[in-house]
Amino acid sequence: MPNSMMNLLVNPTRNLSMNRKFYSTVFFLFFILNFSTAQQTITVEEVVQMAIQKNYDIKVAQTTAATQFTDKRFIRGAFLPTLNLTGARIQNSSNAEIKYFPSANRPDQNTYNIPSYNNNLAAQATWTIFDGTKMFATRRRLIQLAEWGEANVRNQIVNTVAATMTNFYNIVRQQEQLKAIQEVTAVNLERVKLAERKLEVGTGAKPELLQAKVDLNAQRTLAVQQEILIQQIKDQMNGQLGFALPDQFTIADTIPIDMNLNLSEILSSIENSNQTVLAAKKNLEVATTAVYENQAGRSPIIQLTGAYTYGLTSTQVAASAFSLKQNTGYGYNYGIAVSLPIINNLNQSRLVAQAKVTQSRMQAVYDQQKTLATVGVRNAFTNYENSKRILQIQEENILVAKENVTIALAGFRRGITTFIELRTAQQSLSDAYNQLIAARFSTKASEIELLRLKGDLLPK
Repeated sequence: MPNSMMNLLVNPTRNLSMNRKFYSTVFFLFFILNFSTAQQTITVEEVVQMAIQKNYDIKVAQTTAATQFTDKRFIRGAFLPTLNLTGARIQNSSNAEIKYFPSANRPDQNTYNIPSYNNNLAAQATWTIFDGTKMFATRRRLIQLAEWGEANVRNQIVNTVAATMTNFYNIVRQQEQLKAIQEVTAVNLERVKLAERKLEVGTGAKPELLQAKVDLNAQRTLAVQQEILIQQIKDQMNGQLGFALPDQFTIADTIPIDMNLNLSEILSSIENSNQTVLAAKKNLEVATTAVYENQAGRSPIIQLTGAYTYGLTSTQVAASAFSLKQNTGYGYNYGIAVSLPIINNLNQSRLVAQAKVTQSRMQAVYDQQKTLATVGVRNAFTNYENSKRILQIQEENILVAKENVTIALAGFRRGITTFIELRTAQQSLSDAYNQLIAARFSTKASEIELLRLKGDLLPK
């Protein structure tokens, strides 16, 4: 008779309970597998595209830059003349009482509610042909402001893409951590089974079995906590994308790493590729142009002027014998006007001094951003190189830890390895997984930071 049938006959209640657990476990695994396959799989490229389209920080930066873009669209207006057209129609109602001297031998005249109309129309044009090149400085400043706005948008895109990618690979990291916990849990489960068998045949001790169950439950708790953490990070990433992702989704379980980044190559191009430095550079250019713009305010202004006027006054009732029924006047004029500022309470000097102070401050900010970017690259590259070295060591160490656990389990089955030795090997495997996963994520995070500082995360 097979052993399984003999066990069922000897202890049918115990085996029925084990069968229920077995089928429940199988059903649970089947449900999880089908549920996971039904979820949408998201790649890092898709996440980056969603971040660029949906992230609110990028939308705010784009909206802020829209002001500068709008000014740039109407830049030609600084060179065009101004033309104003004014018109008015005024209706009057007046009373007239005329009294003559007796010597005039004329009767007095009284007229009431005399209607009259006054129509005026004027067109005036003014064209500034010289203002000390201020209009050209204004044009250049508005173009630079638009470029500064674009640099700020690109900088926000780079920062958002870097944060999204880091969050994405953090999810991968936590998923790998969950797999490691599950693998260690499998070792714990085997420990419990072996401890139960040894206790049944009289070669084991109950404290060993109890400790094995305690360790198993601890691993199960870690698995639940890890699943909660993964879901929380997924929700955080979904929030970065404006909740463009479905509520349930899966992502790839690998972390590709570029192992060939070069420090000198990154540093050589950082001044022209780092988006924060570029934005500071554009801000400095705007401040420099503002100095020239305010200095031009001391120059004379030459303007061409011209106007055409038309006026019509009409009276319906004569108040006297000398009253006009209609008076019409029209014509045009033109000429040149020159104005030269001499004393204006030193206001122009104050504006120039303030512009120079702003220029000095923007120069300091630009130099500061270059220094911060250089220090950031060096720190990130140091972390990148050290993480690669640690990763290489941990990849070797995980193989040793796995082999050690396999040998310890085999020895524990035969009674060669003690309970303490098996538990130590199991803990070493758990530590090796933690260090390997941490090193892999640290290397990837350093790579992303280097690419962010270099400005290589912009969409092509």
